Amino acid sequence: FHYFSFKEFGEFMVYQVLARKYRPKHFHSVIGQDHIVRSITSSIKSETISHAYLLTGTRGVGKTTLARLFSYSLLCENREVDVEPCGKCSSCRSLAAGTHLDFIEIDGASNNSVENVRELIEKVHYLPAQGKFKVIVIDEVHMLSVSAFNALLKTLEEPPEHAVVILATTEPQKILQTVVSRCMRFDFKNVDRITLHKHVQDVSNKEGISFSDDGVIDLIVNLGNGSVRDTLSVLDQCISFSEDK
Repeated sequence: FHYFSFKEFGEFMVYQVLARKYRPKHFHSVIGQDHIVRSITSSIKSETISHAYLLTGTRGVGKTTLARLFSYSLLCENREVDVEPCGKCSSCRSLAAGTHLDFIEIDGASNNSVENVRELIEKVHYLPAQGKFKVIVIDEVHMLSVSAFNALLKTLEEPPEHAVVILATTEPQKILQTVVSRCMRFDFKNVDRITLHKHVQDVSNKEGISFSDDGVIDLIVNLGNGSVRDTLSVLDQCISFSEDK
C-alpha cells in the first residue's frame, strides 16, 4: 500500500470535470437559453429589475449559472456596455472570492426550515453594503418546508426596494402558487441536439480530444438528454475510458 504525501495527493487531484471547467462566465457563453438571456440582459439595460424571479427547468440546463451571472451583473460596479460583469472591480473580486456581503446563495435542500428562511429574510432587510442591490439566490427552492415558504411569502409580498430574490428549481409544481404568482418566471428548455453537438465539439477541440467519427458525438449527446452538464459528464466518462484522448 502506497501512502501519498500531501504534495502527491494535490498533484493527483488537479483534474477538473468539464462541466465545471466550461461553466459559462459570461451571458454570451450560455447555450440553448437565448430567450432568457435576452430578457434578463434587456431588463438590466433598461433598469427594470423585478424583486423576485423563478427559474425552472430540468437539471443541468443553466438555471444556477444564469442566476449567478444575473446577480454578478447587478452587483458589478463597472459592468460592460453589454451588461457583462467587468470581473475587475472590488465587487466582482469579492464575488469571485465568495466574500461579497450583498450576495447570498443557499441550497434549499439543506436550508429548508422556517428558521433558515427567517435568518435569510433578516439579512435581506439590511441595506446593501455597497451598490444598490442585495441579491439572494435559493437553489432547489422546492425543498423548502411549507412554513418556510410562508415565511418567504411575506418578503415577496412587501420586499425592500434593494432586494432581488432569485429562486431556482427543477420541480416548480411543488412550489406554493402564492409564491409563484409573485415571481417573474422563466422556463428553461432542454438544449437541442445540434447545439449540444457543437458544444461537445468545441470543448473537445479545446481539450485536444478527437473522435473516430461524428457518430460518437451523437451518442454522447443522446445520453446527455438535453442537459449540458449531463452531456459533459458523459464526455468525461468517455475520456476516462479512452487512451491518449
